[in-house]
Amino acid sequence: MLRPNTQKYQLLELIGISGEFPADQLNRLFSSPSYAEKVITELKADKLIRTHYKDRLRGYRLTKRAREMLLHQNPLRFQYYLTGSTETNHIRSEVSRRLRLHQKAQVYLTLSHVRIPFYYDEKPQIFSTEREMIDLQALPCFYSSREVKELGEVTIKIKSSRSLGILLAPQCVYAVYNTGSNILKWEHKTEIKLNAFLQHSLQGFPYCGQPEIRAMMFGDNMETALRLLSSTGGYRRSLFMVDDSFEHFHFIPSNTHGEILLELLLHPKMTARLDQLLLSDQKSLRVNIPMEHDAIASDGTPTLLAYDFDMQRLRRFNKGLDVYGMSGNLICFDFQIPVLEKYMSSNVRFSSIDLAKFRKEFLHEL
Repeated sequence: MLRPNTQKYQLLELIGISGEFPADQLNRLFSSPSYAEKVITELKADKLIRTHYKDRLRGYRLTKRAREMLLHQNPLRFQYYLTGSTETNHIRSEVSRRLRLHQKAQVYLTLSHVRIPFYYDEKPQIFSTEREMIDLQALPCFYSSREVKELGEVTIKIKSSRSLGILLAPQCVYAVYNTGSNILKWEHKTEIKLNAFLQHSLQGFPYCGQPEIRAMMFGDNMETALRLLSSTGGYRRSLFMVDDSFEHFHFIPSNTHGEILLELLLHPKMTARLDQLLLSDQKSLRVNIPMEHDAIASDGTPTLLAYDFDMQRLRRFNKGLDVYGMSGNLICFDFQIPVLEKYMSSNVRFSSIDLAKFRKEFLHEL
């Protein structure tokens, strides 16, 4: 029987709560391709996992023996995922359904690297019929869309939402999406309803008053972010485009860069200190500049802090520069610049934050 504190066991857990783990994400879990291959070979030899390859989509699923082992070792955690007619226990073969399982696994993997609780037994069940109390000090926590829908009939209007779940942060609530490498299908009215539902259902619980609702979109890489920013919704407006579903919509790549960005978004004191440092040589924003900006440079041009990759603010800033014929300054991480150079107007100057230096000087505090 595997010990719970091993990487082998962690992979089994991730497969268990996802239904199917994408083969192309093994590099984010193991230190080298050779070690990943060794682990997979041993788990197959022990008859704990099997490969499922169909429609050019490769993933790993648990065997009956593995499901029984997980249920025996931690029934409180895995009964929710590995019993009954749940999508993680009875997996459909359609590509769209399997892709959604892969996208869930991708998000869970990122959350695990940032040490955010997401297993069923790790957090208070605030969406059950008997809501458990939760303290702001216990945040952040992630709740899957299935957990949210445990509230019953009140969730019928958001049944078709593309959200994978919600991330409760100390300062706000994030609706979480994953577009993978393609542009996510999108129904504007449904996501508006999700926003309203979260504002209502989480009012005063655990937040004081009505919480701020934001959204974050995970994607395979930064090139995906460019496709999202440039999207007009497709021929029938059935694909994602930056609309008014959420006032703030952050993009996070599913890699080590994205993990650092996620850490930053979840720690408002850290972002406040970083903002103060980045704008220390600039003037306060001016009311006579009728567009999105955070400060004014010494030459009078508006500056936007874009390191949090808020697609809404980026779009508004870019549009404002075009409408008013102005030049601007953009401050972002170095890995974000190549994409933003392609998206932003030609009259934008870039200042970069060295990611390695930021990690050394800021993240050591966590």
